[in-house]
Amino acid sequence: MHMAECGPLQFTDAHLACALLPFRIPGAVFWPYFAGAVSLAIGLPLILRKEVPQAHGLDKLLAFGRLFYAFPLAVFGADHFVFAKGIAEIVPSWIPGHMFWVYFVGTALFAASLSFVLKRHSELAATLTGIMLFSFVALMHIPNIVADPGSRVPWIIALRDLSFSGGAFAFAGAQRNARSARGGPYLVGLARFFIGIPALVFGLEHFLHPTYVPAIPLDRVTPVWIPGRMFWAYFTGAVLLAAGACILVNRKAHLAATVLGIVVFLVVLFVYLPINAASLSNIDNGLNYFADTLLYCGAVLLLADSIPAEGPSHA
Repeated sequence: MHMAECGPLQFTDAHLACALLPFRIPGAVFWPYFAGAVSLAIGLPLILRKEVPQAHGLDKLLAFGRLFYAFPLAVFGADHFVFAKGIAEIVPSWIPGHMFWVYFVGTALFAASLSFVLKRHSELAATLTGIMLFSFVALMHIPNIVADPGSRVPWIIALRDLSFSGGAFAFAGAQRNARSARGGPYLVGLARFFIGIPALVFGLEHFLHPTYVPAIPLDRVTPVWIPGRMFWAYFTGAVLLAAGACILVNRKAHLAATVLGIVVFLVVLFVYLPINAASLSNIDNGLNYFADTLLYCGAVLLLADSIPAEGPSHA
């Protein structure tokens, strides 16, 4: 190290290189992270300042549900622009204008993310997001299941998006309940089924295929270097089964959804965050898995927040 030989020009060049570093990152890598970071930067201060102090006990964690839901929406919104051609290929062939729908959905995800974090027009945004995600199940995932009913992956993907849809409907129902509008309890009741049924299936899958990634057991093996990977599989599976049953029968549903949301968040921290850190430049195998599971966590916490803590929901 020759510190004495470094003149002002060298330091200027170093500072300039640091300033330009983000622009040297490929856009396909930079923009999904950037979009998620923006939603986090906007939403986190608002939640910490306005909502967390008003909650008590475990309910303090529920305030983060909409942020955990909004962050992935922003990431996936960016995906629709930087990976537009690849995403267009999964649009059903009978639907015209594939690229239009890719960009339209990407824009809708951005708008929904902002609406969730700012709580502006959030009831409308949540309702439309729930409908959009449910349409993915009906238009894409169910035909894939029919084409290959023996494959587990199309089922898991369909149930995953059904859970995401349920989280949006739960948030919309909570907003309607808060202003004493009609229909809120029915949306929350629908959300319980949209999240409870997948939770039971996911829980069973954790015991049938414990080597697959936990929470949403997609077709990816948990890396062997993740500490306690089998513990996370069986523990998460047991919680999914117990919480899913409570949510479906509407007994201790608020507590069950809260506990499930906390467990999924721990899985995000101790399983998916290390996986993402090991694949920072691989959006498909790193950030998207992280965001996917965080979105599931957010959906469950939004459901918990929509169910009264003192007893079963009125749906």
